[in-house]
Amino acid sequence: MQYYDVVVVGSGIAGLSYSLRVSEYFQEHYPEFKICILTKGEEDETNTKYAQGGVAVVTDFFKDSYEKHMQDTMMAGNDLSNPDIVEMVIKDGPARVEEIIRWGTEFDKKVTGEYDLGKEGGHSANRVLHHKDITGNEIEQKLLNKVRKYKNITLLNHHFSIDLLTQHHLGQDLPKKSEDIECYGLYVMNQKNKQISKILSKIVVIATGGLGQVYYNTTNPKIATGDGIAIAYRAGALIENMEFIQFHPTSLFNPGERPSFLISEAVRGYGGILKTKNEEEFMQNYDKRESLAPRDIVARAIDSEMKKSGDEYVCLDCRHIPRAEFAERFPRIFEKCISIGIDPSIQMIPVLPTCHYACGGIKTDVNARTTIKNLYAIGEVASTGLHGANRLASNSLLEALVFAHNCFQDTISRIGELELRNNIPEWNTEGTTQPKERVLITHKLKELQYLMSDYVSIVRTNKRLEQAMNRLNLLFEETETLYNQVQLSPQLCELRNLISVAYLITRAASKRTENKGLHFNKDLDHNYLNNKLHSSI
Repeated sequence: MQYYDVVVVGSGIAGLSYSLRVSEYFQEHYPEFKICILTKGEEDETNTKYAQGGVAVVTDFFKDSYEKHMQDTMMAGNDLSNPDIVEMVIKDGPARVEEIIRWGTEFDKKVTGEYDLGKEGGHSANRVLHHKDITGNEIEQKLLNKVRKYKNITLLNHHFSIDLLTQHHLGQDLPKKSEDIECYGLYVMNQKNKQISKILSKIVVIATGGLGQVYYNTTNPKIATGDGIAIAYRAGALIENMEFIQFHPTSLFNPGERPSFLISEAVRGYGGILKTKNEEEFMQNYDKRESLAPRDIVARAIDSEMKKSGDEYVCLDCRHIPRAEFAERFPRIFEKCISIGIDPSIQMIPVLPTCHYACGGIKTDVNARTTIKNLYAIGEVASTGLHGANRLASNSLLEALVFAHNCFQDTISRIGELELRNNIPEWNTEGTTQPKERVLITHKLKELQYLMSDYVSIVRTNKRLEQAMNRLNLLFEETETLYNQVQLSPQLCELRNLISVAYLITRAASKRTENKGLHFNKDLDHNYLNNKLHSSI
């Protein structure tokens, strides 16, 4: 058993920036207080690391404005974003970006010293700060370097968070959505020795990132298995807007490669043009913004063109961009293309839509509080009200920074009043045995991923959703039986979490009665019948 004042699950931009702020405050005001950051893999293996585009933030007030950025965000979100949250995030954004710059993050500048601002789909102005096409990795490494210098932060790699500790573990039978549920810490597996222990904490912050591995093709790394959403859901937290799964329009078509390699939206912002294999432009048939329309529109357009032609991909034409210029601006993308025999200056890049981002998640308020006491959620795992039905490109890193700051402020306002709970029972392994065949887990995972890709993808139907739900119920029962019989492994826990996430996505999609943003059901009337998000799950 271990005690900490704050436990953060996840080491991406949200978890690290929050931890740094809290650590600095503790060092000055509560030097005896300790923070623990848990991550199930290596500390730098996060969704943040793979973010290519950058951070959308208003810095050039001559050519841009908060109002323009807010309008772009609301338009991308199909007017389902919370306008108060949108305004707060966008206006607070510059200060939060300045913080990570002070912590060492470097963004590209012109020879004049001004920031080299990029433009991406859905944006009406150049406002994306970037570091080549490896912005996420730049931020991740600089924040980690800073975290390692603080003695009051313990970073535990290869520690898998199995479940949140609540009154349910004290024998109290509270309703699933009760407002009285409290979080006391987590059960955690040390993956090196397979021992499961309890870590007690006054405050738990979930910052576990995405869920892309619920689909067979995704740009998300293998660690993106929706763990944070699943453990919060099992504990009784409200989850909302899970039907809004963003498929990035342009992942590299490279059969057999998983996860899929992302071709950043910044490439289209730099002049890349979407075309069919026959070199015909098509986006003008779908949206006046053409290749720079928001992601939901572009992804469905590509999906439509692929179904009409029978082709496995469309193409991104960058041949008009000088080779050296492309390589300088997008070095990682250029190297990847060259490595598979594609020279972007000579050949078009084959691309297709791939699961990329979850716009819904654990419901939070403006301070990142969930509906469970002493439990916060920040980053992609949270549903804050910013994205609505579709995320505007490069707003995710901005959201993570702003809500990490809000979460920090709320933490320090109440941490001194909170006490640790120490009567939580140890993890019970009685009656479990070693699994005889791990292949069962592998097969169920593949079945789940193919099921979601075929039935709950970019375009949905009532029949597909019904069939998906029926099979998910069986997968759930089979996996729960296995979970209760055998000693746990990270793979089994991830499968269990992914099934929960898949259920939440499918249920939310089944409940939505109109097409909005990232949710498109062929059986629904195409008229937008209401302007409000459906009730939380």
